[in-house]
Order: sequence, then structure tokens, then C-alpha cells
Amino acid sequence: MGTTGARADDVPTPDLPEAPLSVAAVAHRLGVAPATLRTWDRRYGLGPTGHAAGAHRRYSPRDVARLQTMRRLTLQGVPPASAAQAALEVEPLVSGRDTAPLPTRDGRLQAPAGGGRVLPLPGAEAAVRGLGRAAMALDGPAVTEAVRAELARRGVTATWDDVLRPVLAAVGARWAATGQGVEVEHLLSDCVTTALREIVPDRQEGARPVLLACAPDDQHALPLHVLGAALAERGHVSRTLGAAMPADALAAAVRRTGPAALFLWSQLASTADPAVLERLPTTRPATAVVVGGPGWVGAELPARVTRADDLKSAVALVEQALGA
Repeated sequence: MGTTGARADDVPTPDLPEAPLSVAAVAHRLGVAPATLRTWDRRYGLGPTGHAAGAHRRYSPRDVARLQTMRRLTLQGVPPASAAQAALEVEPLVSGRDTAPLPTRDGRLQAPAGGGRVLPLPGAEAAVRGLGRAAMALDGPAVTEAVRAELARRGVTATWDDVLRPVLAAVGARWAATGQGVEVEHLLSDCVTTALREIVPDRQEGARPVLLACAPDDQHALPLHVLGAALAERGHVSRTLGAAMPADALAAAVRRTGPAALFLWSQLASTADPAVLERLPTTRPATAVVVGGPGWVGAELPARVTRADDLKSAVALVEQALGA
């Protein structure tokens, strides 16, 4: 995700191909199955714009640019429907020939000359646009204060769904389109985590806590802090174990604390290993095991494990385990 440090206008712009690409070629370029592209077309309208009935599907460079945005956002944990909406709303890069550059083999698009400091948030409310401006300016105190204000006004779940996710999605879309903005994403995540931690009391009393952890090798801990704050807001005790929890350490934590529930996040399919879930110890009373994140989508989960689709369902499943 890092940048090379070279100026965007130092990078040569390749000639764009005239011929559109087949489903198989685009799937190979983006690292997804052809069936995934057909699903994105059917469900979200992210198909070839020039497709005629009865003809083979062919994707233009602009179509592929939108699909790359979709791919990047889903890998970041954005729900597919929200990622598709962002991909359709954010205009792909346009060159002098009025076509967007194709992504490289590693899945990134050519950065445009001159960069840019505007975060596209079409139709967003004032709070979302303000947070986006502060993030793009790398104004950490302003970002943290804005998040605090929205948490106090809306609560955790509404702030996450209505304010934070749109900004994070736009930052991800910008990175997908330009290869720039990693520093914005990191600052935004750090400030959000700081504000969320303030909601969780330093000392929590409760007989059986909820454990929150990332799957082994998964570094995306922000969703854990979001869920922990949402639970604390509702009076529930949780302990966040953080990113990349080794399987043995995770099992030891479950055995030691006997939690009412364990929530395990996986951002990528490569970190979503059902064997880790199979090796979890059995507790009495039983620990409810809930997984979340795009990595678990399509995985064969053990019978004792439930997958949460979003923050609201994660809170509901944990509360069910707590008997709330």
C-alpha cells in the first residue's frame, strides 16, 4: 500500500488499449473469479457499460477502474453494497483520451499528474464532508474532535454507519484510483480509535466478558474498537486483544477468561482460517463464537460459529450470547 516517493508527473503514462477486455481478462487482472464479476454486475450494476444483449461481455478501461475501486473497498472491509455505491459515485480517472487507465497487475491504477487534495464525497452531509476535509489536511486534533462530537450526538453505531464508513470508503477509493493517501487512512484510523477508546471505561465490572480479536496475521484492528465501543455504550464488558492474535494465544485467552462471546475479525480470505475456530477450547457455559469481516465470506464455518454481516448484527449476536 506504500508509495514509492516519486512524483506522479515523473511516472510515464502508458498508451491505453483500444480493445475492451473480456470477463476472464478482467477477473485475472483484479484477482477475482469471473463469477464474482457477474455477481457485481447483476446485484450492483458494475458491469460493462457498452454491453449489448446476446454479445460477449467486454469491459472498457473506465469499467475496470470502477471494478478496481469496488475490489479495493471490499478488501478494506466495506460491505459490498456500500463499496459498489462508492465505485459508481466516484468518477474514475480520466486521461486525455477520456478513458481511465487500467490497473497494474498488483491491482493499482496509474496515479494522475498533480495528485489532488479533494476527497470525493458526492451528496454527503456536512459532518461527513467536514471530517473528510480534516482527514485530507492531516489535521489529527480536528479529526479526533469531529469524531468525538458525532459519537456524542449520534452514538457509536450511527456514527460508524453514517459518518465514518463513508469517509473511510472515499479514502479507500482515492487510494485505489491513485495509489496515494495511505497516510490519510492511517491518521483517520488512529484518530477514530482514540475517540472510540474514550467510550470504554478503564475498569469494567462483569462476570463474563466478551473477547475481541483479529485472526492470526490480520492487522485490521479498527473494527474491534468500533464493536468494543458499541458494546460499552450498551453497558457490556469487552476486552480487546488486538491485531494478529496467534491461534495458541487466542485459545489460551478463551480458556483463561471463559468469555460469554468471542468475536474474531478477518479482513482478507488469506487470514480467515476455519481451523483456528475448530481449535478453540470448549467452555462451560459455552462461549458463543462470532466472526466478522469480508475474509469470512464464503468460508466453511464450524457449526458453533455465527457470522455477523455488519456492526448492528455483531452487537445483536453478542447481546444474544450475553442474554441481554
